[in-house]
Amino acid sequence: MATRTDEMVHHLKALQMNTPDIEASAVVSVDGLIVASALPSDVEEDRVSAMSAAMLSLGERISGELGRGTLDQVFVRGEHGYVLLMAIGQDAVLTALADGRAKLGMVLLDMKRTANELARLV
Repeated sequence: MATRTDEMVHHLKALQMNTPDIEASAVVSVDGLIVASALPSDVEEDRVSAMSAAMLSLGERISGELGRGTLDQVFVRGEHGYVLLMAIGQDAVLTALADGRAKLGMVLLDMKRTANELARLV
């Protein structure tokens, strides 16, 4: 029988298979702990989880302080691609790394579907 974590990893791997622009993904608690991941071996899970939680927290504060409502997503664009964060309910965040040429509309749509599936497991 698969554990909740195994099911989450399955959803993350399915996201990456169905959306080739997504190179890696993880589910992170709002406390900054890794819950499940499909990250490459050269990526430090602890660092990703801590930074994701910090970015989500900052995004929530900015969104609230500036009257933009409840935070839905945060994205960071760098020279080599994107880091995308999407809330999974109140307790977790879906973090994804996407290629710089990614079709963001499709990536965000697929992330939203996956976040909805993961919400019942968090």
